Amino acid sequence: MRQSELFTTTRREAPTDEVARNAQLLIRAGYIHKEMAGVYSYLPLGLRVLENIVRIIREEMQAIGGQEVSLPALQDRLVWQKSGRWSDEVVDVWFKTALKNGAELGLSFTHEEPLTALMTDYVHSYRDLPRAVYQFQTKFRNETRAKSGIMRGREFLMKDLYSFSRDTVEHEKFYERAKQAYQNIFERVGLGATTYLTYASGGTFSKYSHEFQTLCATGEDTIYVCEKCHVAVNQEIIDDLQHACPQCGAKDVRSATAVEVGNIFSLGTKFSEAFNLSYLDEQGASRLVVMGSYGIGPGRVMGTIVETLSDEKGIVWPKTIAPYALHLVVLGGRGAETAAVLAAADQLYTTLTARGVAVLYDDRDVQAGEKFADADLLGIPLRAVVSAKTLAQKKIEIYDRSTDEKKMIDEREIHTLL
Repeated sequence: MRQSELFTTTRREAPTDEVARNAQLLIRAGYIHKEMAGVYSYLPLGLRVLENIVRIIREEMQAIGGQEVSLPALQDRLVWQKSGRWSDEVVDVWFKTALKNGAELGLSFTHEEPLTALMTDYVHSYRDLPRAVYQFQTKFRNETRAKSGIMRGREFLMKDLYSFSRDTVEHEKFYERAKQAYQNIFERVGLGATTYLTYASGGTFSKYSHEFQTLCATGEDTIYVCEKCHVAVNQEIIDDLQHACPQCGAKDVRSATAVEVGNIFSLGTKFSEAFNLSYLDEQGASRLVVMGSYGIGPGRVMGTIVETLSDEKGIVWPKTIAPYALHLVVLGGRGAETAAVLAAADQLYTTLTARGVAVLYDDRDVQAGEKFADADLLGIPLRAVVSAKTLAQKKIEIYDRSTDEKKMIDEREIHTLL
């Protein structure tokens, strides 16, 4: 992509009503556009980041046997009445609407009910289990407050996976695999060091559920961290555990502010019972399916990365999810130098893209200071600078956004850095 052809531009200031740092930086850099509180459009650069996060999550879900589907956002009132979650008194974040014939519908905030109902057509025997089904789908939640940018929206993308097992033992085996898959995801997107498997209330069906909490100064949760085990405990159950690590028993857990970036739950047979999702076992007896739920919001992950990895200059993307692998910046020379510098930069751009390298090429006719300020704001991990100075040395200047280090290299060395 030539930056001169990119329809989005950077801005000096974010909207005055935007208080979240992630949204301020993403709006200023042209990654997203604010439509209203809690609702954002993903622009070309932002969509590339979001799709990279989705790709990583999808790979990890497929690795544990997940099968991808896409369910509708419009929800049938009768389906949700079976579980008792249609009532606004039970679920206070519903967006509801009606058809022209008066039939009431909802906009999905999660999908346990519709997917359980769907699976009753496909699960009949023990041979049909276990199964794991997931989707990336837009969710709608009528949040009272929407001031955390893309970390808490009223309309947002969610990956929700649901597991269907023959019994608790089979469910627990899958649950542990899903737990590891989530840890892999956060490691791959650059949050592994600051994201903790966090013990939380398990509700009716298990002793604990598990959240994945990333340390973040602007987070809404308080967790207690055990550095020895790299796990944490949610504040809601810390007293139950007597302020000790649930894995090693250490008492020197420290409190920290964090943001929840994912969660996994054992659901037991609550939804199976409501929808009569059952199967015949090897002896011909009817048994209810044991379920689990596993959620992660790609947009929330993206926002958390911006909150925690940005600096005073702008965003700092991890290489695995950056919109482009390389930001190529050309600085025009003087007089006769200009044509030679531009020709060299154009040739490098052509060569790299032909080899499959994702390059954002800043070919704009603006001052060097503006180019560098924009590059810092955009946060692409590696920056290659072509100028009269580099041309004279037959080198390319490489700048690493995360380490703030510069060096001069030969063109052929670029591929060793990507």
